[in-house]
Amino acid sequence: MERVICLLIGYVFGLFQTAYIYGRLHGIDIRNYGSGNAGTTNTLRVFGTKAGLLVLFGDIMKCILAVVITGVIFKNTHGDEVYLLKMYAAAGAIIGHNFPFYLKFKGGKGIAATAGLILSFHPYLIPMGLILFFGAFFTTHYVSLGSLLVYAGFFVELVILGQMDVLGMTQPLLNEMYVIAGILTVMAYWKHRENIKRLLSGTERKTYLTHKNKEEKDKAES
Repeated sequence: MERVICLLIGYVFGLFQTAYIYGRLHGIDIRNYGSGNAGTTNTLRVFGTKAGLLVLFGDIMKCILAVVITGVIFKNTHGDEVYLLKMYAAAGAIIGHNFPFYLKFKGGKGIAATAGLILSFHPYLIPMGLILFFGAFFTTHYVSLGSLLVYAGFFVELVILGQMDVLGMTQPLLNEMYVIAGILTVMAYWKHRENIKRLLSGTERKTYLTHKNKEEKDKAES
C-alpha cells in the first residue's frame, strides 16, 4: 500500500508540467513548437536560456519535493524501506512528467525530473551525474547524449551503492529498487529513441546556452 501511495504522491507532483505552463502563459503550446517535447531543452530552444533554466528548476524541484515529502512521511515508520519508497515517489514524478493525463499523456522525457531524483536520493550520486552530463554537454553540445550517460551512470552507481551496503537495505528491497531504476532507465532510452538514431547518424541537433541556438535551428530547418 505504501508503494502505491508514494507513486501517487510522485505522480501528482509530476503533473506540474513546467514547460507546458510556461508556454501557455506566453500564448503557445510548447508541444507544437521545436521538437514537440514539453521539457527543458525544447523550452530553451523556443524561448531562450532564461526560460529553459526556469523550466529546468521547476522540473527538478517537483521530483525533489516528492522524494523529500516521502522521506518525511515514512522515515520513522519504514526506516529500512525509505530509499525504496523514495524511488517509488521519484518514479511517480517522472511518469507524471512524461505522461500527464490532462495533456493526453504527452509530456516530456523525464531527464530534469531525474536530476531531481539524483540530487535528493543520495549525495554520492551527485558528483558522477554532474560529471557525466556536463562533460558530455560542454564537449559535444548534445543534451541527449549527456542525458543518456547520466541515466546509465545513475543505474550503475545505484547498484554499486546498494551492494556496498551504503543504503542499509536488505537484498530483496535492493533488488526491487534496482528493478524500478532499471525500468526508468529503459523508459528514458525509449523516450530518446529518435535522438539515439540521430546521434548515430550524426544529425542530432546541438544545443547552446547562447544565440547559437538560433543558428542551429535555422540549420535544422534549411
